[in-house]
Amino acid sequence: MFVRDDQGLELAGGTNARAFGRAILAYQAPTRLETLRDTLSHIDWVPDLGSRVGSREWWRGLATCAALCAATWMLSPGVRPLIGAVPAPLAGAEWDESRAQAISPLALGAATGRHMAANDLVAPLAEAPERPTVELSATLGEGDALDRALIRAGVGRSDAEAAAALVSQAVNPDDIKAGTRIALTLGRRADRTVARPLETLDFRARFDLGLSLTRAATGLAMTRKPIAVDTTPLRIQGLVGSSLYRSARAAGVPAKIIEAYIKAMATRLSIGRDVTAADRFDLVVARERAATGETRIGDLLFAGLDQGRRTLQLVRFGADPSNADSAIGGWFDANGQTERRAVSGMPVAGRITSSFGLRMHPLLGFTRMHKGLDIGAPYGAPIHAMTDGVVAFAGRTGGYGNFVKLVHGGGMASGYGHMSRIAVPAGTRVRQGQLIGYVGSTGMSTGPHLHWEVWRNGAAINPRAVSFTSVAALSGEQLRAFKAKVARLLAVRVGA
Repeated sequence: MFVRDDQGLELAGGTNARAFGRAILAYQAPTRLETLRDTLSHIDWVPDLGSRVGSREWWRGLATCAALCAATWMLSPGVRPLIGAVPAPLAGAEWDESRAQAISPLALGAATGRHMAANDLVAPLAEAPERPTVELSATLGEGDALDRALIRAGVGRSDAEAAAALVSQAVNPDDIKAGTRIALTLGRRADRTVARPLETLDFRARFDLGLSLTRAATGLAMTRKPIAVDTTPLRIQGLVGSSLYRSARAAGVPAKIIEAYIKAMATRLSIGRDVTAADRFDLVVARERAATGETRIGDLLFAGLDQGRRTLQLVRFGADPSNADSAIGGWFDANGQTERRAVSGMPVAGRITSSFGLRMHPLLGFTRMHKGLDIGAPYGAPIHAMTDGVVAFAGRTGGYGNFVKLVHGGGMASGYGHMSRIAVPAGTRVRQGQLIGYVGSTGMSTGPHLHWEVWRNGAAINPRAVSFTSVAALSGEQLRAFKAKVARLLAVRVGA
């Protein structure tokens, strides 16, 4: 309810009306000074000058900063320099001692002897004398020439060309590996306007040969320094354990050798399924040890796996270039037979988007026989040959677009369509796993994929029902040479 008080005000709440009225009357409006003080207290006088540049707050902060700097400068009392005492000049023994220590290292406490500093009787030289000889080093870069490397190091052009001509008599300059260090000594020159003459040159031309050039009365002369090299292979054995790769690495096998070992074993068995922790690996690697202490590791020569119930022994053999498998360094078992399986089940990494058999054609709109597999893959993905063969056709053909046909022998052939680019010409012999092209969408195609077909005696068959395996066997003189090589490799001692 509302009530009226003595002042004529109507207030709500009858019981508290008088108290509430007194509270209203007690309130007083703020003064102008209090309003100004409250307004100034909410202003940021020192805003961040690095943000909101050009705004009103930024200009206010800049004015504050300028005002503070001006006030500081106006109120500063000023600093007058203090005059220090001038030390008395040295004389007598003190002067001799200070002059003896005029060289900075001696003044810092060195004990290499006391040398007198230069005095007024010393006359400076017109030019500093040159050293009689200068020792330098040069490094041969990738694709670099020996004479150019010497010229960059400071050798005169005539001496560099003469040195390169002498070296070419001992080795092919193109066979000198990049990164080879060359030690040089340049002699005294007649004046500063000519290059220093090449006095000596020494470097490792090959793993088994060092060359040294020295200046004689008639010019540069070359000396050959043969280096004895031991070619005994390195044999390493060990337990497979939880990981074949980690166990082999722990035994000291280089990473590239382990990769070659796994690829060789993959031609006969499945590494993940057939190899157990109790099996033992056996490797023989080509190795060269120079008399100077350097060691060079070569290719994997022998790959063995002892599984208790059976022992798998593979030897790299390439004695007869006329044998296709030998010419490419195939892996043969102890009986002289080679069997190479496809590493992957498909020629390109991807997923099957259309299987072999009847299907509704995505472009023609009716059902017809699909004679291969469609494998969806990214545009430009590499396509590999599933097994050895000869390129019978490489070009553009109808709805297949860019197409490659391989003939594998035994009535088998395979085709690869819709490529974006072909990597092999017709008539080329390809190996299993060799790059033959790249995924595309040429011909009658709705997107990047590979159309893969396989034919047996001219009839299309399901590619997934074919085992791509090549088998070859050595005989006659090849087999005898192979058996001799196996015996030599098995005779190598472990860790020798």
